[in-house]
Amino acid sequence: MENHNLDDSEITADPAYQSVDPSDFNAMLEVERYNDRTTAFDKIIAATHNHFWDPMDTKYIDFSLPFDVANDYMINPCQDVDLRVIGDLLNEKDKVRLVNMNVHWALSSILHGEQGALNLSSSLCHILKDPGAQEYAANQTREEARHVAGFSKYIHARWGQPMVVGPALGNLLNELVNSKIVWKKLVGMQMLVEGLAMGAFATFYRQGCDPVLTKLMQLVMTDEAFHHKFGKIWADRTIPNISPDERDKIEDWSWDVFHVLLYNLSSPEQKKPIYESLGLDWKMVQERFLDALTNDEIRRRLEDNDNIFRVLVKTLFNAGIITDRTASKYAPFVDFSELEAEGAHMVGDEIAEEGIKYLMAINGDDGPIFDFTGQTAAE
Repeated sequence: MENHNLDDSEITADPAYQSVDPSDFNAMLEVERYNDRTTAFDKIIAATHNHFWDPMDTKYIDFSLPFDVANDYMINPCQDVDLRVIGDLLNEKDKVRLVNMNVHWALSSILHGEQGALNLSSSLCHILKDPGAQEYAANQTREEARHVAGFSKYIHARWGQPMVVGPALGNLLNELVNSKIVWKKLVGMQMLVEGLAMGAFATFYRQGCDPVLTKLMQLVMTDEAFHHKFGKIWADRTIPNISPDERDKIEDWSWDVFHVLLYNLSSPEQKKPIYESLGLDWKMVQERFLDALTNDEIRRRLEDNDNIFRVLVKTLFNAGIITDRTASKYAPFVDFSELEAEGAHMVGDEIAEEGIKYLMAINGDDGPIFDFTGQTAAE
């Protein structure tokens, strides 16, 4: 992964994203600041109670329900890329092990990502000067904390503990959390990592075989859809109003991060423990992947609207962060004419809306449902 911290500078086109150094608490005590509050995030702040859930309360989700991890596929095995590449080397028992270890790996990565999102959201409270932006960041911090609790409880129930964070993801999360640059935090986490997560959650929800897993995904998506919306508000207010050089800088950095997520998070080198437990050499597995993953194969895999990387590309495209300058780099993975025809709709919107209805029924709330298909949440 390249050093993204070279030539760091803030890119701010809207006062809602004005920032200060995290050590400059005196800036938060300026009396003029308290009344200088943006309304950009009022709708998503007001909707927070609509999607409240508690991972410790069985009326929302019961992690004690059993599932035979040793003998039953946790997701539809057709969704497992490894199985298509090395399945011929394994007996049926080991095929189940491979698929379920990959679920363990993916959910562990998601858990580490949620921890990163928790810390990053908290760090935004220290640097965002606008009270409305701060309140939104504080709300998201609370929601990311319950995701950490939820994924921790699920992984504990099925495997005891998570797998260690992969080097690629660990490095990226460290960069995003420790950065003092607001645009990198918002593009990196709210758009790239959250976009990746929304695709992953949708796939697990629709392809999962464990009812507890699918319920957890739906509950988390009721929160993540708003987090994703926060990134879209930033893009709507920033990308059209910055210089070409600044936009190019964001676009190039986003491609770099996308490349890390695509090739490193899914590469056999990142998952050595899984292959070793099956008696396989990760380098041999990597050679098989390189033979299998032609551009046509990648495109075929990404045709599914739930595919995690397709959702990520669509997030960047809809935000104006993919232009003619970089479209050719993403072309092997998606058909941009299809993305354009689909408009602003995201794959997780309906799942999140159904989840919110489920939560509002439990919580005794019969108010309006947030409109995820609107052009912007900042109106």
